[in-house]
Amino acid sequence: QVQLVESGGGLVQAGGSLRLSCAASGGTFSSYTMGWFRRTPGKEREFVSAINWSASRTFYGDSVKGRFTISRDTAKNTVYLQMNSLKPEDTADYYCAADRTYGLPSSNPYEYDYWGQGTQVTVSS
Repeated sequence: QVQLVESGGGLVQAGGSLRLSCAASGGTFSSYTMGWFRRTPGKEREFVSAINWSASRTFYGDSVKGRFTISRDTAKNTVYLQMNSLKPEDTADYYCAADRTYGLPSSNPYEYDYWGQGTQVTVSS
């Protein structure tokens, strides 16, 4: 029922910026906790960022703090990930996820109910 579609990935030079979008449909987006995760082949899935239903609480993985910003636009049923000061180690497939559970945003991927197909981000040095 719920579908998440990521977009905005691509190739960017180190130090540059990129903005990812995740469009949601088929559910009550405004009440969901939304998260971003990333994965590089050969490495485990890594938590990037999350935002609660009211956008009053956000948090970030240690590796992206101070560089990435998560936000959401209820009118557009979309969550964003603004990525600044990108580094080659940010290269990964980025996935959007939705959690129906009310409460604090979670960094645990197993607490999320719906996932997008991913969008690739490549940062060149």
